Amino acid sequence: MLNKDDLFGFLKEAGIKHDDKLTIHCSLRSIGKIYKGADGLIDAFIEYLKDGLFLVPTHTWDKVCKATPCYDVRSTVPDIGKLAEVAAFRKDGVRSLHPTHSMVAFGKEAESFVKGEEKCASPAPVGSCISRLYEEGGKVLLIGVGHERNTFLHSVDERLNIPDRLNPDPFVITIINHEGKQMKSPPFHSHFTAASDCCVSEYYPNYKEALEYKGAVAYSKLGNAMVYVCDCIKMTDTLKTIWERADRDLCLSAEPIPKELYE
Repeated sequence: MLNKDDLFGFLKEAGIKHDDKLTIHCSLRSIGKIYKGADGLIDAFIEYLKDGLFLVPTHTWDKVCKATPCYDVRSTVPDIGKLAEVAAFRKDGVRSLHPTHSMVAFGKEAESFVKGEEKCASPAPVGSCISRLYEEGGKVLLIGVGHERNTFLHSVDERLNIPDRLNPDPFVITIINHEGKQMKSPPFHSHFTAASDCCVSEYYPNYKEALEYKGAVAYSKLGNAMVYVCDCIKMTDTLKTIWERADRDLCLSAEPIPKELYE
């Protein structure tokens, strides 16, 4: 069973600094047993990042949609697993008001970092929590999952204005804040790619070799889980180079990115 010292050792070995801004996508089951489970992992990460910020995605994109356009930050349960469900309702974090892609921030700057998320008109626009990890030099840990769960890459799509990534038919979402006050989102454009039969994130693993080649991703291990240690600046810059050279959409099917687009 992994304890706090084991988690501290992992973070140090993975190159995570005490003042980093860090987010994760995590399959707890893939790791194995952790003392105090999801809470134990969150406790350790918060303590280790004592001078930084720990961000846990608590996305609600399946529950909050055009058919059910309401997000209550106090009670809407995340769609993305146990870690998110636990983090969403902890008293020591601040959950953002982004209606479909909320995050819980833990740390000294938590409240200011998530401020204004209710104004987002898409899942990951420039200026949103997830997108700001580029400006802040943040990192992403993918624990027991691959780039198909790397939400930060959605923010790169939006930053680079990649065509055919957002639904052209918006809807308005009712947002209920921490005090129970209702507000309305701007007309909200959810993820949608007309040319694909699924979310383009299923094809983000296409970037794997390019991100490795450019030094944007390193690898580690936590318990039984493979971990991708991702640098947000390097990931963004790599994809920018690729898309400046591309002559077609590279995320419509499973295929490697041609080397000439990033070498």
